[in-house]
Amino acid sequence: MSDRLEALLDRYSVSAQVFHTGALCGANEVPAAPGSGHLHLLRAGTLEVAHGDGVLRRIDEPSLLLYPAGMPHRFVTDARHGADLACAYLRFEDGAANPIAAALPEFCCVPLREIDGAPGVLALLFEEAASHRCGRRAMLDRLFEVVLIQLLRHLMEGGAVQGGMLAGMAHPRLRHALVALHQDPARPWTLQAMASQAGMSRSVFANVFRATVGCTPAAYLQSWRLGLARQALRRGRALKLIAAEMGYGSEAALSRAFKAQGGLAPRQWRQAHGEDAAPA
Repeated sequence: MSDRLEALLDRYSVSAQVFHTGALCGANEVPAAPGSGHLHLLRAGTLEVAHGDGVLRRIDEPSLLLYPAGMPHRFVTDARHGADLACAYLRFEDGAANPIAAALPEFCCVPLREIDGAPGVLALLFEEAASHRCGRRAMLDRLFEVVLIQLLRHLMEGGAVQGGMLAGMAHPRLRHALVALHQDPARPWTLQAMASQAGMSRSVFANVFRATVGCTPAAYLQSWRLGLARQALRRGRALKLIAAEMGYGSEAALSRAFKAQGGLAPRQWRQAHGEDAAPA
């Protein structure tokens, strides 16, 4: 079976940057992080978490807390003994347009004991957090990235996401079609070709896809292609090459699709985002 995460992580990178390790005592605000998310690992102690509604959620066991969009939150711990935490910023390539970030819930809390394969990685992560060895920060950053991949596996394999791309990736049949789309976006996909990848009839595939992912297969393919096109524009790729690589028959076809989704033609979008005026 093709790897469900490989094409996603190859196309849309996620990087971590540690910003806290050790005890956290009393009340602490974690402000919004524009362009970044937060990943917290509670190793020991009791933690109360408050979001915008002010309601405190009590966490009594070692847990992972994820805020993919960097939603502001507040931690309250025992003023004397505190709680032992390791925290990192997450930077999703393309920010909110990153399909991984977009597919995740605004807030996610998972006990560490529920994440398969996590004990060894977490033991090493917390050991590094307490050390002063050379390369410590680089090691912690990479280990946080591994933990995120383990969380994505957990969410998909456990069916914890109820809609969107990750729900589709968790579906025993839809995931085959999604992996094929992700790996080969330029292919002239028809509904029948996508349904064949999933081993389903066209009508059943279309209905199950929409009910699970939340949009039609054609709309999903269009969104995936245009997301990759934006990446290529950012990197200075020529518009003619992007059109061919994304399965559009011409620059004009790509421009029409691009403008229909975002309101700007590709060249206008590149100028608005401050990119170099690469040849198109």
